[in-house]
Amino acid sequence: MKKLLNFIIASLFILLIVTIFKMRVINTTVLLQAGHEGRTTGNTGSIHGDLKEADWNSFVTKEVEKELKRQGIDVTRVGADIPAANTRIAIAIHFDGSTRPCSTGASIGYNQEDPNSKKLAQHWREIYQEYFPFKWHRDNFTKNLADYYGFSRVNSEKGFLVLELGEITCEEQTKWLKPRLEVIATKVADFIIEELDQ
Repeated sequence: MKKLLNFIIASLFILLIVTIFKMRVINTTVLLQAGHEGRTTGNTGSIHGDLKEADWNSFVTKEVEKELKRQGIDVTRVGADIPAANTRIAIAIHFDGSTRPCSTGASIGYNQEDPNSKKLAQHWREIYQEYFPFKWHRDNFTKNLADYYGFSRVNSEKGFLVLELGEITCEEQTKWLKPRLEVIATKVADFIIEELDQ
């Protein structure tokens, strides 16, 4: 009986620690999210043959993180689970997918009620539109982007953007994107650095 009671107390203590850890608020200069990373059920991201969106999201996010850290910028990188956070800029990295190949492309999701996010989105669009040679959608073109769950968890001074960087279910786009993932990451990092300097 005593062993069972000790086990229950220890289990409750561990549960309390985990709950406190999950409820903590992160303070960082840049919050980077690798879309769908770590998720094994539910919305795990688009898949096309052996290509998984989550893998590309992770790769690009890691490259952005490396470049920002090289510049001495405080960065917190997270996966699908977005913690409560205070940050200057928040960026979620995604690639799109569609049941109708080549029907999507690049887009930007953000809280349209936040003028800072709108300004940040316009700046990114100017940068990426010059580089990305395929289809663009109007901002928040899907309900998922317009109601992105992370917007409510992050307090961001300059804005929180969900960057859809291209469609992985479109062969033409994936052939163009695959050898350019590092360049795209550099463009995202340079964009963030430029915004932090303003």
